[in-house]
Amino acid sequence: MESVLTEAVALLDEAGAPALTFRALAQRLGGGVASIYWYVASKEELLDRATDHVMGAVLSDVERLPGSDDPIDDLRAMAVTLFGAIVRRPWLGAYFMRNVDVQGNSLRLYEKLGRQTLRLNLTAHQRFHAVSAVVGVVVGSAVDMGQEPPQEILDGAATREEFLGRFAEAWRELDPEDFPFVHEIVDEFDGHDDVDQFRSALDLTLAGLRLQAGA
Repeated sequence: MESVLTEAVALLDEAGAPALTFRALAQRLGGGVASIYWYVASKEELLDRATDHVMGAVLSDVERLPGSDDPIDDLRAMAVTLFGAIVRRPWLGAYFMRNVDVQGNSLRLYEKLGRQTLRLNLTAHQRFHAVSAVVGVVVGSAVDMGQEPPQEILDGAATREEFLGRFAEAWRELDPEDFPFVHEIVDEFDGHDDVDQFRSALDLTLAGLRLQAGA
């Protein structure tokens, strides 16, 4: 099973979920398609088990974090670790926590995130929504960052900065009375750093949590 999951993850890393077929996996393993059915009943189960396989390594990384006296700082460190894993593997975001009956490692990571909120003065309702908000910021931002760049960037016809700069110039030409917000932030958008944008979104979420908990 270990070799099946290792090769399944390799296919997902190379070209995402469409590339993961039983035929392609069997070719990587040097066997027949029927042999895959000894381990999983369907592609959906295979995707869930491949996700859990990767999440096992993420969980290990989280467990190695030093920890502190501040639960919100610890929650931030865990969130950043998960973010890094999904940025490296954008397909992971689509399947994380999709089927916790199979994804035991994902559920354990969710539990570790939630345990930090047990150290805060919150209700169960607040804890549930706090962890949901953090996971939403992490997964949403990571999947967005992990998308394939536009073709002209891949081809080398333009750099990321040049690509964003063209949008920024178009925004600057908009009527400031119709688009006052866009004119206010266009210099921030032009050449912005995606990781910095994620960290700011996470910090805003955690600042709200800190206020809610009175911490």
